[in-house]
Amino acid sequence: MNHLSHHGSCTLVGAGPGDPELLTVKAVRAIQAATVLLVDDLVSEEVLAYARPGARIVHVGKRGGCKSTPQAFIERLMITAVREGETVVRLKGGDPFIFGRGGEEVEHLREEGIEVRVINGITAGLAAVTALGVPLTHRDHAQGVVFVTGHAKTGHAAAEHPTDWRQLSATARDARLTLVIYMGVSGVAHIQEQLLHGLPGETPVAVIQHASLPQQRHVTTTLARLPLDLAAAGLGSPAVIVVGDVLRGIAAAGLPATRFGT
Repeated sequence: MNHLSHHGSCTLVGAGPGDPELLTVKAVRAIQAATVLLVDDLVSEEVLAYARPGARIVHVGKRGGCKSTPQAFIERLMITAVREGETVVRLKGGDPFIFGRGGEEVEHLREEGIEVRVINGITAGLAAVTALGVPLTHRDHAQGVVFVTGHAKTGHAAAEHPTDWRQLSATARDARLTLVIYMGVSGVAHIQEQLLHGLPGETPVAVIQHASLPQQRHVTTTLARLPLDLAAAGLGSPAVIVVGDVLRGIAAAGLPATRFGT
């Protein structure tokens, strides 16, 4: 481990799903104290309005399907800024430890002798279903929830251990679980085809784009019709796909089977 001297600090902060009113008080305080903010694409300008005057804001976009700043470069920026005495905040959409690469960043910073604080944020998967007025778990419909990425890390190791959607669908059926799929829009046809091996075609599905923001749109459908209705709705990333019987609450609430907007 490298213990080169440093006098700054580093905090990973979850900015939540986008609505600035969903920030935690601790997150706001960290943003206000930062002298350097390294900001993901999905963090809204309203969240950045909490930054102090004179703070250096560096946009280091990370969005599926788009050109992104290399992760190693972001980590070097964080390490350099801390060693220069800066109060560094790595500002991430959602929660840093739910598909936000927060675990990787903490590991690399600790290898350099830098301790890191982490402030949780509301993850998009939770905000998305809440925006529809339904829960992730329900005693009558779901005994648990699985958060899973539809866009696994590329590379040899990932190729050897792809997500077993067939097994996951069988587990979701038998254990009565809600599936929350992040970054799954681009691979939705494959995911749907695999899930149908364990889940019935009439299983309710919702796709929510820009959860919690004014431009939020969503479509509710069934697993059998998912690719068709998603294409017809014209929804794309960033979006969350939710699969499970908890969504039957939408029908119980009297909402139409397919509904756009909020």
